[in-house]
Amino acid sequence: MVHPYNYVTAKEALSIIESNTRVFIHGSMCTPTYLLHELTKEAERLQNVELVSISLKGEVPVEDAQYSDAFKMNSLFVSTPVRKAVAEGRGDFVPVFLSDIPDLFKNDILPLDTAIVQVSPPDKQGYVSLGVSVDIARAAVDNAKRIIALINPRMPRTHGDGMIHTDRFAKMVFHEAELPEESYGSKVGENELKIGKLISDMIENGSTLQMGIGTIPDAVLSLLGNHKDLGVHTEMMSDGVIDLIESDVINNRKKKIHPNKSVTSFALGTRKLYDYVDDNPSVVFLDIDYVNDPHVIQRNPKMIAINSAIEVDLTGQVCSDSIGTYQYSGIGGQMDFIRGAALSKGGKPIIALTSRTKHGQPRIVPFLNEGAGVVTTRGHVHYVVTEYGVAYLFGKNLRQRAKLLIDIAHPDDREALEKYCFERFKVFN
Repeated sequence: MVHPYNYVTAKEALSIIESNTRVFIHGSMCTPTYLLHELTKEAERLQNVELVSISLKGEVPVEDAQYSDAFKMNSLFVSTPVRKAVAEGRGDFVPVFLSDIPDLFKNDILPLDTAIVQVSPPDKQGYVSLGVSVDIARAAVDNAKRIIALINPRMPRTHGDGMIHTDRFAKMVFHEAELPEESYGSKVGENELKIGKLISDMIENGSTLQMGIGTIPDAVLSLLGNHKDLGVHTEMMSDGVIDLIESDVINNRKKKIHPNKSVTSFALGTRKLYDYVDDNPSVVFLDIDYVNDPHVIQRNPKMIAINSAIEVDLTGQVCSDSIGTYQYSGIGGQMDFIRGAALSKGGKPIIALTSRTKHGQPRIVPFLNEGAGVVTTRGHVHYVVTEYGVAYLFGKNLRQRAKLLIDIAHPDDREALEKYCFERFKVFN
């Protein structure tokens, strides 16, 4: 049966948004930029509309200062388009584990009046897909009072938890546009490759992988060509997995849950990746409160969690979301997978970072910058990897940790770190 669809203009769709309400904005590569541009045209009639989202991509004009009376960003994971608004006090940030965000919607801690999502075209049964960003969007559409759908033929139709029937939508807008793209593989440098080699040597055949965002996870993936029977259970999937799947390095044979399928919650990559996951039943996009549940993650043996950091202090505290008081990103799923991998039989939770920033600032530091947030605590940290080696901190006392971390710090930073340790611990050897 062919369903007739009553598509409306953006203006008509957005007219259902009222002042003093909370609106969910679909995130990552599904950011509905067309409707966000159109929403600025409604600013004169609106006051105090709270916009809730995780990472956003592309232009997000609603965060501009000129619209600050109409729209307030309340970010669950700060990203490039909203950093300025948060820094200037026109927006704010909610520290929360990615796996816990659905509970904010379900338990009316952040009740949603409206959800704006970008989806694939309806199939013959009238179902659309949340495409490459199921993550927290599944819970948002399940709990919002009204849903505005942006139908985009360029959005992949993905398998898993992202299916929604068009009957659920209050308004539907049709607009075709390319999705944003991100290629971390092209940014991999010499130090990232050194880190990638160290981590690839830590990965046993039959392991299951979680890769965080950034160049280091892509460097690791590029060096796994000789491995066998790897699996994927990750919050985010990038282009780097495609060649490994097609060469049967990743086949998910050894996984205990969802064997023979790659599990993710969202995809962040190029058109090549979007085309690969389109109508591909071997890749399933599942609800974030399941994918990132540490008790689910631990069920796969040899779980490898690879996540990055901004800085690590000499006791093992990991800052991954802020540069001092400047909110750079969010807690995300790092702790979900660090804990899940730690509980997995043979699992390895890994924090990976270059020893210095591209501007030459040390990342192994005596203490975190004032105001910096601790994402992974020193009680949860296990492996820390830089281009200079691997430090295994679990079960080590403070002095032992300091020595191990100094050994993988940049050589030009080690003398100052040793001096600090002598002053703090009185003895250092």
